[in-house]
Amino acid sequence: MSAAPAVATRRALMGIQLVVSLLAASIMQRMAPHCSFARWLLCNGSLFRFKHPSEGELCALAGKLIPKPSKRDRRQNGESKPLTVPKDIDLHLEKAPVNALDALVLRFFLEYQWLVDFAVYAAGVFLFTECYASVVDVSKEVNIGAIWRTLHTLMSHYFRCDEGGERSDNLEFGLDSGFPRVFDNLEVVYSARQQGYAEWSIPVTKLSVKLGLAAVCAFIGALLAFPGLRLAQTHLDAVQMNSDRPLIQILLHISFLSPVIIVLLWIKPIARDFLANAPMGKTSVTLVSSEAFDSVRLWVIVTLCMLKLALTRYHLQAYLNLAQKWVEQMKKEAGRIATIDIQRKVTRVSCYLTVVTLQYLIPVLIILFSTLAFKAL
Repeated sequence: MSAAPAVATRRALMGIQLVVSLLAASIMQRMAPHCSFARWLLCNGSLFRFKHPSEGELCALAGKLIPKPSKRDRRQNGESKPLTVPKDIDLHLEKAPVNALDALVLRFFLEYQWLVDFAVYAAGVFLFTECYASVVDVSKEVNIGAIWRTLHTLMSHYFRCDEGGERSDNLEFGLDSGFPRVFDNLEVVYSARQQGYAEWSIPVTKLSVKLGLAAVCAFIGALLAFPGLRLAQTHLDAVQMNSDRPLIQILLHISFLSPVIIVLLWIKPIARDFLANAPMGKTSVTLVSSEAFDSVRLWVIVTLCMLKLALTRYHLQAYLNLAQKWVEQMKKEAGRIATIDIQRKVTRVSCYLTVVTLQYLIPVLIILFSTLAFKAL
């Protein structure tokens, strides 16, 4: 009689979902050095970086030869003086496609590669799980949705989303439904104190919890101030770069406003109440039922996340164009500048390409996988 439970336990632990997950992890580990979606995203030739000019090119534009330091200068100073050129020289940077060799000098490239590749394989496992669950009863197998919660937890150590915080009665964050459970657990502490078994208590109220959430969200918002400014500037540059493509501009604006759209979906008078009782003259029409609204809201989030992912290259190219933009700004200034400073400025933009990519992708992936995890529960 003990054999049947053992067989059932093995089936539950070694379901096909878990086997596919382990297989995907093994494939990702072995294929990453040879076939990587993250490396293809940056190094497929669609992104162009700007090469830094050599000292010879800068001196030629300035109309002088490269000075050779004398032995006396090297003995006195240990190194030659920095070579300077006028800022208003007619400098035009040369374009070059980002290739696999360039990825070797990119900052945090391995972290970026792991994140994107893991997200791709995890998405594949999720699609397989959904198709498998539609034809087979998986109630006795391990819930593979845990992989999404794991991914969300790992990425949240690097970057956190500030969608929480203080809510009013018009917001749907589910805090009120969770408060009774918290207070029920705290009743034991209060009763113990009243009976003299404890000399301390934890005065927790809804207001204190909301103030705590507001403080945490304010702190996270302060941390995200610089990435937010960078994203706003990149969005503006991407729109200007595609000035002759109105459809791309519309999509860029929708992508930029997607966080606001997601927040509006949780405001009851604007989203749920309006769609459930849309005014049509003297009568009201139900566009989306209250039961279907939750599913529609999740699908809208997934669609907006996919839109932001589809527009990744436009934002990355707009960032790479900052090198030429800085050179054009330099030409308008007076004075002289060291050639090494020009080379550093131009090179620094391309070296931090993966950092900017992480700042763009991580919040999108957190929201996307959190939505998929919520669906899998």
